[in-house]
Amino acid sequence: MGRVRKRERALLAALRLPRQRRYEVEESLDELGRLAESAGAEVVGRVTQERQAPTPKLYFGKGKVDELKASSERERANLMISDDALSPIQERNLGGSLGLKVIDRTALILDIFAQRARTMEGKLQVELAQLSYLLPRLVGQWKHLERLGGGIGTRGPGETQLESDRRMVRHRIEKIRGELGRVRVHRRLLRDRRKSAGVPVVALVGYTNAGKTTLLNRLTGAEHAAADQLFMTLDPTARLVTRTGHAPFILTDTVGFIRKLPHQLVAAFKATLEELDEADVLVHVVDASHPGLDDQMSAVDSLLGELDLGRRPTIVALNKVDRLEEGSALGALVDRFEGTALSARTGEGVAALLDRIEDALRPGVERISLLIPYRDGTALAHCYERGRVLSRSDAAEGIHLEVELPPRLLAMVEAYRVTR
Repeated sequence: MGRVRKRERALLAALRLPRQRRYEVEESLDELGRLAESAGAEVVGRVTQERQAPTPKLYFGKGKVDELKASSERERANLMISDDALSPIQERNLGGSLGLKVIDRTALILDIFAQRARTMEGKLQVELAQLSYLLPRLVGQWKHLERLGGGIGTRGPGETQLESDRRMVRHRIEKIRGELGRVRVHRRLLRDRRKSAGVPVVALVGYTNAGKTTLLNRLTGAEHAAADQLFMTLDPTARLVTRTGHAPFILTDTVGFIRKLPHQLVAAFKATLEELDEADVLVHVVDASHPGLDDQMSAVDSLLGELDLGRRPTIVALNKVDRLEEGSALGALVDRFEGTALSARTGEGVAALLDRIEDALRPGVERISLLIPYRDGTALAHCYERGRVLSRSDAAEGIHLEVELPPRLLAMVEAYRVTR
């Protein structure tokens, strides 16, 4: 039998700067705790400090570092996680002062991504992000070079090894970028094929753990892994949604967003996030039961803005209404965000969401009347598979259809158009 890995005992720490409200720092630490637990750690304590600015060497003040050390010894912690990004020097100095491993939020998220990636593409994206994060920290692996502060007595094989390591990391980064570049070309070909097929694309976006995968499963009948954990979905998924009375569309699910999402991840997952650029409509899935939903929505909107998707037609799906208590302010939320209330878990409100999606996609379709001869079964199938058939009547001369189709798909049936 394999050895059971002992859970690391983590101490969380954060600074509160003058521009930050206290509850924002506390909520961010709550989320950091859930991230740590998702990574497999046990949270044994948390410490905050109010300062005008971080210290260059330790990030926290010296007195607070002493308090952290005492807390770590009392709680037998062997890991400290900073809620904010640490420079390589701050990370190294803190680790030396505390006598334990120190990481920041970025490293924690990268670790979770490394655990959750399943496809080759997902693993490459995570490795690229990790190596980009590691490169400036390599010098910390060669502390023996610093014993005399550089110069005489520190040059030689050690320094050569450091440069060699850097070179290897840079070479691997370039190799991964090349492989991901080929993935992007492949994705572009798939998107072009979908576009030529004329099927519109709807993309699910939202904060991590908002319920996007559960909603995708509900709409498509798929069975992708979904759980009450952060970052369950890393690898993008695209599925065809076909519902009676509704025109078909492709639904895509991508990685969840989060506050303070590391730039390394945004860059590494560019190939995945490009899926959003091809979407005709975005469905912003929100956990309506979460107390910090406004902050979560702002984080998603901010990242969509970075990706130049801020003006894309968007439907707000207020999910997890089954978790709300009776008499909650759901109606006010629906009014404020012009959203659709639903529960992806129970199916409540999903039909209304499909109606909203169809209305949002309709400006891109044209309603026409057709008389299709019985001999042309291909044209008839084209209307049913690619459009929305509103009415049908079979006559001696052929099949009368009232149908909605995207303009780019009209050429195939244009010869059968009739005016009434």
